[in-house]
This record gives sequence, C-alpha cells and structure tokens, in this order.
Amino acid sequence: MIAVLNIDWQTLADALALGGIYALMAVGIGLVFGVLRLVNFAYGQLIMAGAYALAYGSQWGLPLWVSILFCFAVVLVLSALLDGLVFRPLRGQSPAVMLVATFAVAFLMQSVALLAFGSLGTIATSLAPLNIPWDIGGVEIRKIAIVTVVVAAACLLLLRGLLERTTVGLHMRAASMDFLTARLLGVRANRVISGAVLVSGLLAAVVAVMKTVQTPLVTPDFALRDTIVVLAGVVLGGLNRPIPATLGGFAIGFASGILGGALPTNQSQYLPTFLFAAVIVVLLLRPNGLFTRAGRTAERV
Repeated sequence: MIAVLNIDWQTLADALALGGIYALMAVGIGLVFGVLRLVNFAYGQLIMAGAYALAYGSQWGLPLWVSILFCFAVVLVLSALLDGLVFRPLRGQSPAVMLVATFAVAFLMQSVALLAFGSLGTIATSLAPLNIPWDIGGVEIRKIAIVTVVVAAACLLLLRGLLERTTVGLHMRAASMDFLTARLLGVRANRVISGAVLVSGLLAAVVAVMKTVQTPLVTPDFALRDTIVVLAGVVLGGLNRPIPATLGGFAIGFASGILGGALPTNQSQYLPTFLFAAVIVVLLLRPNGLFTRAGRTAERV
C-alpha cells in the first residue's frame, strides 16, 4: 500500500530546483531537435563531461571561476566535435541513422569516462556552499534552489533574445520551419546547425554546474537517468516547439521532485512507475503534447 504523500515547503523548494535544471536540459535537447529533427541521446554525456571537468578543476586547486570556465570549454569542444564528426557528415542520412549514431556516441563517452576515471567517481566540492540552506519563514531552502530557478529563467530569456534578435537566431527559426526552402533562400545550413549545437552545449555546461551542486558525486553515468526523464518530459510538453518542450521538462522535473521528496524511503522505487505511467496517460489523451494547442500544425524550434 502506497502511503499518502506528505508534501511540505521543503519538498516544493527542492522540486522547483529540479524543475529548473530539467527545463534547461529540455531547451538544449529541443533546440537540436528543432534544427536537425534529431533526439540527441548523447546530451547527458556532455553534462557528465562538464561535471568531471568541474570536479577535477577543484581538485587541481584551480580558482572557482577557472574551474567553471574549464567546464564550459570542455563541453563546447565536445559539442563542436560531435557536430563536426557526427551531425554534419550524417545530415543527409535518415533520422534513424543519426539516432543510432547519438546512442553510439553516448555509450562511447560513458565507456571512456569509465576507463579514465573508474566506476567509483569523484566528488565536486567547489560549489558546495550553494547547498547551504537559507531559513526563510521557518523553511530551509537551499541556495541552489533559488539560483537554479533564476539561472533557468535568465537562460531562457537570453535564448529567446538570440532566436528573435540575431541573424543566426533568425536563420535557426527559418531552418526549423522549412530547412530546404531556407537553404534555397541563402541560409547557410552548416552555420545554423553549428550554432544550434553550440548553444545546446552552453546550456549543457550550465546544467553541469547546477547539477554538481545537487549531486556532488560525479560518475560515468552522471545525468544519464535525468536525460531519459527529460526526453519524456520534452515529448510530454510538445517536442516540436520550444516553450511547450521547456514547460514539459520543468513539469516532469517538478513532479519527480515532489514524488521523490514526498514518498517514504522504502517506497521510492515506485517513483519511475508513477512518472512514466503519467506520461503514457497524458500522451494517450494529448498525443501532440500537453502544452500545445489541439490541431496546431507542428513546427520546429
């Protein structure tokens, strides 16, 4: 028998923090899908690489800001390599071929991390002060909960500005609506794809920084489960458009945080069951996504 959920303000605060991280992940995944029509299963391994860079940067005695820059550099370099070695050569292939390629990249990166760093993982302690709670009205809210929500909102606003106010962003939007026509009108395909992949990589680096605060132990499967859950959330919200995809990521992260904090420890194994059962029910009722208008024509990005 499942016990009655006991939801308090502490659980709500932690769920908001997790929802913010999942929203950022959803934006990065949705952006690449919008341009390439590709679900990038290697996204979680980019976050894992950034987390390792942050952890080892602190162990090497680097200043915090240098460790964060190192994290961003590692993720961006890997994103550029992923674009140049996988996405660009396979752009003319079927979506199934590219999907299998991202699977292969994901497990390759995980295997490399396992061989290089071992299975026990390493601890990232440089951002540990963000886990110290603030007492607000008798509720202990961790600093990372507030920082995550603020950073997620700021990144979403900046991304919206990029898509609506810059030439690269306008090209991304044009390519997302009709890639072939956009190319005929002079949009450079490689520039659009590289821009989307690198922006997605920037968001992955931000997630790596935020995630290591909540989960300091970095292992080869770091963020793997989160990526699967976020992919479900993106589909839940509406895969073809950015705002519904982001809302879907936030919603599934918030729900995961609520259930994870409210369920008793001996019943935590029921969390994935509840989560994915809810996703199936919603998709049966709203196959185009929970946050898309019924009958609306699908769009990219």
